[in-house]
Amino acid sequence: MPAMRNIFRIFARKRKKRHEVEETRTSIFQRPGWVVVFALTAAIAWGWAFPLIKVGFSAFGITADMTGSKMLFAGIRFMVAGLIVLSVARSSGRPFRTGRGSDWWFILAFALMNTTLHYFFFYVGMSHSEGSRAAILNSLSTFLVVLLACACFKSDMLTPRKLIGCAVGFCGILALNLGGDSSGRFTWLGDGMIVLNAFCGAAANLMTRGLSRRVDVFVGTGYSLALGGVLLIVPGLALGGTLPTANTVGIVCLLLLIAISALGFTLYNKLLSLNPVGRVAIYNSLIPIVGAVTSCLCLGETFYAKYALAGGLAAIGIYTINKGKN
Repeated sequence: MPAMRNIFRIFARKRKKRHEVEETRTSIFQRPGWVVVFALTAAIAWGWAFPLIKVGFSAFGITADMTGSKMLFAGIRFMVAGLIVLSVARSSGRPFRTGRGSDWWFILAFALMNTTLHYFFFYVGMSHSEGSRAAILNSLSTFLVVLLACACFKSDMLTPRKLIGCAVGFCGILALNLGGDSSGRFTWLGDGMIVLNAFCGAAANLMTRGLSRRVDVFVGTGYSLALGGVLLIVPGLALGGTLPTANTVGIVCLLLLIAISALGFTLYNKLLSLNPVGRVAIYNSLIPIVGAVTSCLCLGETFYAKYALAGGLAAIGIYTINKGKN
């Protein structure tokens, strides 16, 4: 009996140590300083994706009418990124089990919303719109998250501050269409696709909490990227998609986009699963600014005054929503 008690004590200590290690791993994503570092890293990385996609399309010879090739390009990016995340999760001992068989249906739905549909709309829109314009318009996702969260979660109340922030942000998006055709105008294949992408991104953000209750967030992120990537590659190939020309610039752009996806989604999904949506979303105000500036610098696009106005209003709107208590 004493020997059995000692064995049980040893097992209890080991369980306690594992639990403490897991708590330490998790708590770093809730510490204010690290939340800032991780959220800024994801936002800045995603901002750079706008010019990289445009440069990648040009380097691989993918034109605006090559839908299959765009889906193939995106699918390779996300499938490889997902496999990298899953490999890192496996090597770090993350649990791969799900609670029930039905959890796989949720993971599949999350992959469709977070990756397949989200980036199908995004890549089509990017090929028919300027990168700087798309970057600002994409900030619509943040305001949709706020409004949908208030509708879906009892803990998220629709306050006057949130309404004012959303109104200011929407004014920024409308400011994109000021001026004549020479400074850019709304198009369904360009701006329309980016708006649909924003809806998918907002829905996926809300689904992240549900994902974290079914599987480890890192593992779930890897699954969603890999499965979503495959669901882009298959129809892309069916539509005759190819990468017409391969060169060093295109490959480097693709590798950078893979790294952005693996890093950005892993950090952002973990932060969303452990913190209030608003506390994390505030840093997304950098995405349209970084995207617009880098697109103009890297692609030689004209930086219109209305871009600064739209980006500034979007940032003010997001800040207004998130200042004070979330």
